[in-house]
Amino acid sequence: MAEAEKRRNLVLSGLEPLIITPESVFVNVGERTNVTGSRKFLRLIKEEKYDEALSIAKEQVEGGAQIIDINMDEGMLDGEYAMTKFLNLIAAEPDISRVPIMIDSSKWDIIEAGLKVVQGKCVVNSISLKEGEEAFIHHAKLIKRYGAAVIVMAFDEVGQADNYERRIEICQRSYNILVNKVNFPPQ
Repeated sequence: MAEAEKRRNLVLSGLEPLIITPESVFVNVGERTNVTGSRKFLRLIKEEKYDEALSIAKEQVEGGAQIIDINMDEGMLDGEYAMTKFLNLIAAEPDISRVPIMIDSSKWDIIEAGLKVVQGKCVVNSISLKEGEEAFIHHAKLIKRYGAAVIVMAFDEVGQADNYERRIEICQRSYNILVNKVNFPPQ
């Protein structure tokens, strides 16, 4: 693969690489390991039945998931503990850890707990400008330091983008900050 072409691609990894090219039409993200989206997964995590919770992740990979989304945002959980424990258990399971992880949280402490233990190059879902540019830059620099990719939500200090023009405005501003102030690769 030519150097210029490599720079256009997003490369993620678990034990195996996942190369997302401009021609990639669809990336299958398994979202059943999300306490806000799966009652079964939430129950297993609350009851600390991590072996059974791991089986959900394994089923997703066997079913074709190319990335596993993990979310531990639940008020009755110690999200940092649950994220760390679950990611450490995944790391010991090659059938699961071969695919990249998406650390999905609205709470920075949970995201960072995941970044500290995740194997390979993961994706952080997500950061936004909601708390201001300074916090956005701080979080983006840490994400870059950990070697992760990032998803940016179309929120800023005013609120969520509520129309096409606002989405473009917020996303362009976020992109410019990431590329020009944090030195994230543009892809």
